[in-house]
Amino acid sequence: MASLPRFFSPSAASTYDKCPRRWKHRYIDKLPDPPGEAALVGTFSHRVLELLCGEEPSLRTIERAQELARDVWPSISAHRDYRALNLEPEAEREFRWKSWRAIEGLWGLENPALVDVRSTEQRLTAEVAGVPFRGIVDRMDNTDAGLAITDYKSGKAPMPNRRPEALSQVLLYAAAVEADTGERPVQVRLLYLGQEAIEETVTDKGLAAATGGLASSWASLETDCSSGRFEVRPGPLCGWCPYVEICKEGRSEVVRRAKAGRMRKDAPARAALGI
Repeated sequence: MASLPRFFSPSAASTYDKCPRRWKHRYIDKLPDPPGEAALVGTFSHRVLELLCGEEPSLRTIERAQELARDVWPSISAHRDYRALNLEPEAEREFRWKSWRAIEGLWGLENPALVDVRSTEQRLTAEVAGVPFRGIVDRMDNTDAGLAITDYKSGKAPMPNRRPEALSQVLLYAAAVEADTGERPVQVRLLYLGQEAIEETVTDKGLAAATGGLASSWASLETDCSSGRFEVRPGPLCGWCPYVEICKEGRSEVVRRAKAGRMRKDAPARAALGI
């Protein structure tokens, strides 16, 4: 029998929903789950934008962002997760360009000098729909209508049919803010850097859908922790799972998809399994 975690974060809930077995390997077995290159691009760009939005509004310029990127780079490049990528010089230059394109992509979505930032990297701990919730909000903004929750994304913007799922994370942040402070945010925003902004007004219906999903995942997790079952959910994401070598179902899924021409050439599992 496994113990329930003290807190459930949006990222942990997302991992569990996609594959309970992967959640077990990471959060119970404590097996390494190193971030890939795309995640580290997000780490770099998020840190620069956090610092930028901590500046006085008049200083939130592209030029200042360039200075901050240069200041932040040594800590990124020295981190063990980045070193583990073993990037060649050309690949490292491309990594830095990807990160910079994400950073400067903010200006295509908003002028940060005009944003009334209340806080950045705000840590939240609250009980949400009976679930011990913890998360970190990229940015909380004051608007004419009230408080807005803003989250940066450096990955690809979702298709329209996947937007409700993407918005659930920031709606959970909104629910946690209300549970903790009594103040209900009026808007949630996902800024897909260099692409588009996805915004939604906070409503009872939207909050109920997001918190209901969290509660359902938590209830399922309680059952799995009691039974020790933690089912595997094979699919295309097996190609990016760090545990594919120790997962029979995951290995079979990757091999099957590769033979059918349905596994991307850059999927890390190909190299891990030698296919």
